[in-house]
Amino acid sequence: MIELENVSKIYGSGDAAVHALSGVDLHIPQGRIHGVIGLSGAGKSTLIRCVNLLERPSSGRVTVNGQEMTRLSGPALNRARHRIGMIFQHFNLLTTRTVFANVALPLELMGYKRGVIKERVAPLLKLVGLDDKAGQFPAQLSGGQKQRVAIARALASEPAVLLCDEATSALDPQTTGSILELLRKINRDLGITILLITHEMEVVKSICHRVSLISDGQLVEDAEVGDFFTSPNTRLGRDFLNDFLQLEPPRELVTRLEEAPGEQRHPVVRLTFSGDAVSTPLISRLARECGVDVSILQAKVESIQQRTLGLMIAELMGTPAQTEQAMRYLESHELKVEVLGHVRRDD
Repeated sequence: MIELENVSKIYGSGDAAVHALSGVDLHIPQGRIHGVIGLSGAGKSTLIRCVNLLERPSSGRVTVNGQEMTRLSGPALNRARHRIGMIFQHFNLLTTRTVFANVALPLELMGYKRGVIKERVAPLLKLVGLDDKAGQFPAQLSGGQKQRVAIARALASEPAVLLCDEATSALDPQTTGSILELLRKINRDLGITILLITHEMEVVKSICHRVSLISDGQLVEDAEVGDFFTSPNTRLGRDFLNDFLQLEPPRELVTRLEEAPGEQRHPVVRLTFSGDAVSTPLISRLARECGVDVSILQAKVESIQQRTLGLMIAELMGTPAQTEQAMRYLESHELKVEVLGHVRRDD
């Protein structure tokens, strides 16, 4: 449905050239919700704007709905774009037009007659829950209602693909939840493929089937959402996960952490549990079988799309031989074990 092959985007030239995207490959099947996350300036918005050629790639191919977009221009490109809806962070509504007229605008530009426009717009306003707001103006609406208008407008041309560029970033958490539920309904009931750019892990967790992580213009991870949340492969992925879960060792402990192990030090570890391991009493068994004392500093359990994720930060206190045995025990039970540092035993 959406396929990017070796896509690069360079702004400027020579020493001043900025490589916004570098050799990006991405495949999104029909009917999926795919999230792309990354830090500010990583290339997220450039990527999504290359899909409908609001930004033309410097090299590579973009194919949407079976059409190679990078081969199109002029009227042919405009026709292809009619099958690609897009919504933005700041809504981009026309303040002098009513809700109805904002949604109708794409159809007017496409030359539809008034009767057809009315038949198309009314069901869309009902779909987004604004059929009673048709005659109001954007200034009379809340932020969530404005985004619903923008979504209805994006659906007016009956697109097969919906691009969402930070569509919930300007909304409060409760309103974000309602907009995400609407996008889920659109995907489920209309079969529309959604590509969603965000820096919010909660958005990815809530509705995405798959997620890609972009850094410095390159896709560095691509995984099913459950796999990404339980075992990210990169340091950046783990940083995103840790920030989302807010699972970090207490500040007082951080100041005492040392990198190197030793006779008078014991490890502080971050443990990631998933699947059956979440409900298995591994920590109590660990203490009995390995003879270590376990001090749990932080712990959290999350439900990630029918999968359970548990995280814990703990001190393993024992002799070097006991703590080494404990580490092997944990790893043998398919826990992800990350040593954050070591603390002196006499502290």
